[in-house]
Amino acid sequence: MTTPVFLAVLAGALMHASWNALVKVGLDRLLSISLIQAACAVIALAGVAFVPLPQPAAWPWLAVSTLLHIGYNVFLARAYRVGDLGQIYPIARGCAPLLVTLISVFALSEHPSWIGYLGIAVLVLGILCMAFRGGKGPRLERASLINALTTSVFIAGYTLADGSGARANGDAIGYVVWLFLFDGFGMLLALVAMRGVRALPELTRYWRVGLLGGALSIGAYGITIWAMTQAPIALVAALRETSVLFAIAIGIVWLKEPLHRERLLAGGLILGGVILAHWG
Repeated sequence: MTTPVFLAVLAGALMHASWNALVKVGLDRLLSISLIQAACAVIALAGVAFVPLPQPAAWPWLAVSTLLHIGYNVFLARAYRVGDLGQIYPIARGCAPLLVTLISVFALSEHPSWIGYLGIAVLVLGILCMAFRGGKGPRLERASLINALTTSVFIAGYTLADGSGARANGDAIGYVVWLFLFDGFGMLLALVAMRGVRALPELTRYWRVGLLGGALSIGAYGITIWAMTQAPIALVAALRETSVLFAIAIGIVWLKEPLHRERLLAGGLILGGVILAHWG
């Protein structure tokens, strides 16, 4: 992985952590996530005129990814509803790179160097260690764990689909624009199906926060998809999860959350994994 790609993925991880922090806008989790995804669709709609239609080979990947993103959003909202943010986020994000690595090795025949594998393992270990002291205690309810692990499966699925789709399309930026357009409107349809049309007016009260979160979300994932056309998908997926570390910093500085010794240890593991992944 080259240095420009490495730095770009880190910037995307910071954007990802930032828009997740904006989820706390006063709405419940499902409405907050739907608001940000709807804003993504509005921004993407403005960009459609500047990008070509997806290549025929990319359409199946777009369809699969849209469904996986909707599932991810729904289960992430459920996970946050029954579990603590500090535990759910690290587990959901930490398990995904491991799944991506296994699938990319056996299905896509992508093999990072041994240093890359070591970096992924250390990074995942650090993120999972973060979960043990992320919430009210080390105990995690069964429902919370199931929802977090299900979310990680969706993350791994759409990561692989979008990496393959962007490569098939030959234009990462164009793929991102169409993906967020379909994903945003798809999420609104899912919201209406679950909550009814009466849920839509509630989103308008926070449209400014929604637009900011949408811009950060598109920037974060756009960088990730582009990076997956430049470097092995497994390495990019693992490096992207440094968003957990940025989330901790945002929590300390902005949300005034306490810093535990265990979090410092886990943070050190994450940084070590980042360095090894870069060398790989």
